[in-house]
This record gives sequence, C-alpha cells and structure tokens, in this order.
Amino acid sequence: MDYNSIINSNNVVLVEFFATWCPHCKRMIPVMEEVKKLLGNRVPVYTIDIDENEKEAEDNKIETIPTFIVYHNGNQVWRHSGEIDKQDLIGHVESLLQ
Repeated sequence: MDYNSIINSNNVVLVEFFATWCPHCKRMIPVMEEVKKLLGNRVPVYTIDIDENEKEAEDNKIETIPTFIVYHNGNQVWRHSGEIDKQDLIGHVESLLQ
C-alpha cells in the first residue's frame, strides 16, 4: 500500500488508523460502515491497521487509536483521535466537498 497514493486518490480522502484488538476501534466499525454508505463514491474511505502498517502509523504520528484524518488535495486538514459521532465525522468531510 502506498500511503501517498491513498491520500492523493481524490481531492477529499478520509483515513482511519485502527487496530483489531482496540475496543474503541471495534465500537467504531458500525459507525464507519455507515459513514462509507453515506459518503458513497464521493469520498474514498480507507481503514489502516497500525499493526500491519507500522511505517504509515509512525510517519503520521499515530499515538491514539482510532485516529481519523481528512485530507484535502493531499494535505491533512483535520484530525481526531478517539471515538467520534457519525454526524461529526461526516460533517468535517462534507464541509470540504462544497
């Protein structure tokens, strides 16, 4: 996986860093599924396992999971660590689509 290709795959991209053993990440699974449905094909959503992608997690200074990062034209414009409400997450993403 080439992280640079991911964050430049669309003008707005949502990335979630998670781990399979993380209880907060597990609680976010249904939320992320709903977010993917609501965003449809307008915004690519990537979930990246920190245990399988240590370099990407380190490069992005991921210290808490889950961590959500929104990119606009390849640049990080928003970041949140910990559980988050579906509407808050979608609001940050959709604000860049206008």
